[in-house]
Amino acid sequence: MEKDLLEIIRKNVEEEPYAKLFGMKVVELKKGRSVVEMKVSSKCNNFFSITHGGAIFSLVDVAFGSASNSYGNAAVALSMSINYIKPSLAGDLLRAEAVEISRSRRIATYNIIVKNGSGDVVASCQAVAYIKKDKLPFLK
Repeated sequence: MEKDLLEIIRKNVEEEPYAKLFGMKVVELKKGRSVVEMKVSSKCNNFFSITHGGAIFSLVDVAFGSASNSYGNAAVALSMSINYIKPSLAGDLLRAEAVEISRSRRIATYNIIVKNGSGDVVASCQAVAYIKKDKLPFLK
């Protein structure tokens, strides 16, 4: 049953129009943990010819969102603090791993690390989610 729930959530995350825009794929999803990948396109470049921070943040947000919603209850971001450590370039395969650090009835915290294909850390993020009483809309 849990495996079915996680597969339904994974599919719905990947089918989000915004995630599809970036070609994001959920490569691993467990309760409280998610790994999402994105191949960076030159369309994601800023005027320095490196990956725009907003594109990297989007990857982080999808990993965080899928991890925090992996229990089936709706969870929304309260805060996210990101640090950009190393530039990314078009053609890079970025991988964001979100790991739950703590979870109570209403609040959960996560660490999210983004690495490139060489294993270099591109960005790190700390995030806090508010857990609602409602089930995810596609589970009702």
